[in-house]
Amino acid sequence: MRGTLAAVLAGLLGATAVPAGGVAAAPAPDPVVLVHGRNAGPGVWNTMTDRLAAAGYPRDRLFAWSYDTAASTNETLAARLSDHVDTVLARTGASRVDLVAHSLGSLPTRWYVKFGDGGRKVAHWASLAGPNHGTGVARLCALWDQGCRDMTPGSYVLTRLNEGSETPAPVAYATWWSSCDEQVDPVSSPRLAGAVNTETGCLRHNDLLSDPVVARQVRDFLAR
Repeated sequence: MRGTLAAVLAGLLGATAVPAGGVAAAPAPDPVVLVHGRNAGPGVWNTMTDRLAAAGYPRDRLFAWSYDTAASTNETLAARLSDHVDTVLARTGASRVDLVAHSLGSLPTRWYVKFGDGGRKVAHWASLAGPNHGTGVARLCALWDQGCRDMTPGSYVLTRLNEGSETPAPVAYATWWSSCDEQVDPVSSPRLAGAVNTETGCLRHNDLLSDPVVARQVRDFLAR
């Protein structure tokens, strides 16, 4: 009897053990996959990843995905993003990721969430200066650039993304937009019904990538 009681107590103690300091370790945050915009690369996220790391994100939970912005269709990019997310989940052991996109990157990430596996593999979706309802500037390069065609107001991609719910559950959505954005016309295009839509200070299109206030707001959103 004593032996049985000792075994039960040992099991209970083992199940609730905490480090010597008396504070249980915080669970690791969901991995973050950062998706750049047109004619860019993973390096645009260096400042954002530094800020997230300074706020406590382990660097091995931060991933910047690279893709061809000019030649591939939005649907193709969403499928490739799906493969990348699966690789991140396998590497980290996590069950979901957070997506943070800039500009054009908002469209394939939204497609993945709405029409692919992202609905069950993404916890938070954040968009910085995303042309979620198109930008008139894209007409200048739509003849030879697939990304520009997808960003043109009224495109097949934007029509599909915005029909029905713009922010289908259970993913949490947030957008950031600037009245001084010189690339997104109209400047209200990033906002989505059902998302947390935040107007930044007077920032140019690429400045949202490195602004400390935006970085803090993104971090706070991902922590919800």
